[in-house]
Amino acid sequence: MARQLPLDLPHRPSHSRDDLVLSAANRLAVEAVDAWPGWSHPVLFVSGPPGSGKSHLAAVWAGQAGAVSAGRDSVGAILSASDFRAVVDDVDRGTLGEPALFALVNAARLGGGSLLLTSRVPPAAMRIATADLRSRLAAAATAQLGAPDDALLTGVLAKLFADRQIEIEAAALGYLVARMERSLDAARRIVAAIDREALAAKRRVTRPLVRRVLEEGDGFSAEKSMSSWRLPPSLGGGRRFGE
Repeated sequence: MARQLPLDLPHRPSHSRDDLVLSAANRLAVEAVDAWPGWSHPVLFVSGPPGSGKSHLAAVWAGQAGAVSAGRDSVGAILSASDFRAVVDDVDRGTLGEPALFALVNAARLGGGSLLLTSRVPPAAMRIATADLRSRLAAAATAQLGAPDDALLTGVLAKLFADRQIEIEAAALGYLVARMERSLDAARRIVAAIDREALAAKRRVTRPLVRRVLEEGDGFSAEKSMSSWRLPPSLGGGRRFGE
């Protein structure tokens, strides 16, 4: 059968609250974020492995709270605002230096606003040189995301396929969930690849088509995917905070 060249049309993922799929892997973290503005502490630290949905959850809270993303050039403006709401994504990867992060955390603790931090590891697993920052993060409210389970992956994939108006056979969906990389980021990439393959081959999304995409894709299947993410030094590898 002749293949057609699929158009690479942009598809913007939605990060609205309605798009959050709940499962045992993320329920407690979602409930913690939803509790704002009644947080028990003005700083919420959300941790979880790569692809567990941290950035989506942070984007949901930012939309609900009117929060801004804190970068190296925006901390001063955030601190000058009364009752600020800010997000620092990937704090364990040195998104901000320790002095800027301490300033935000301390200001929130003193009643200046609300702050949501995301990280691959909990505060205790980060190597932080500033003793006061370590103690402030240790006192923050925490919420942990687990690796996506079957229920979460199934719901997310079904939503991603529906967003693209793609019908997928139940057997193909189950086959995909059982063999794909356990990551929400991978789910988005796989659905895009399946969409392109189905358009090119002019076929429905069936189990054979899904199998072909998994076998030919770069890091799509759980067997092929070996994460390059290293644990921080306190857990066996990696690098210092901010390096």
